[in-house]
Amino acid sequence: MTKAVFTTKVDPTYDDLPEERYHFPRTYLRQAESAIGDWIVYYEPRRASGDVSSRGGRQVYFATAKVDRIEPDPVRADHFYAFVSSYLEFDRPVSFKEGERYFEGALARADGKTNKGAFGRAVRSIPDADYDLILQAGFVRTIDEISNEFSKVSDDSSGFAEEQLSYDRPVIERIVSRPFREAAFAIGVKEAYANTCAMTGFNIINGGGRAEVQAAHIRPVAHRGSDSIRNGLAVC
Repeated sequence: MTKAVFTTKVDPTYDDLPEERYHFPRTYLRQAESAIGDWIVYYEPRRASGDVSSRGGRQVYFATAKVDRIEPDPVRADHFYAFVSSYLEFDRPVSFKEGERYFEGALARADGKTNKGAFGRAVRSIPDADYDLILQAGFVRTIDEISNEFSKVSDDSSGFAEEQLSYDRPVIERIVSRPFREAAFAIGVKEAYANTCAMTGFNIINGGGRAEVQAAHIRPVAHRGSDSIRNGLAVC
């Protein structure tokens, strides 16, 4: 198993639905198969669609998911689907390059420029260290929020052991825990709705300066709903 980057456009050329599946040609089958049972990050390129002149893509890593299986496309020859689970969007989109640092080491050339050959591959394997760096940057707000909540929990609190376990884990382990996922989901949904209730239009700020709006799943996780922001509503 190895981790990978899956590139998907705003208006995908292929039959992508990042929360559920990634569609790709045989060219990338070996790399995709290597990621079965492991985690990937989604990358949004500069091109927003299949039109070579299109622009508007953010050039950021924006979510992570786990590859469960790969199946042939029953309609389109030499194409495949990677089916994913545990999809979770970053609370902060991560640029492929910040300053002089590339989050994917393979994208950096010796002269400091971008390795366009590697960058042009829609599916590319990455080492664990690169994946961890991307996650640390992508979930920085969630990590800070959980850290702040953790600092408020006293030793005699009934939830102390669970919170401590969640706080001490590396990010790769934390992203499967419900407290972490709920926190990341809430940040994304509230931001998408500008802290405004989707039902009433109210934007209520409490005395501490925090928004009173809450994030709710449209289709519950217990009923196979995803933690995608598209499956969320802000409600008061």
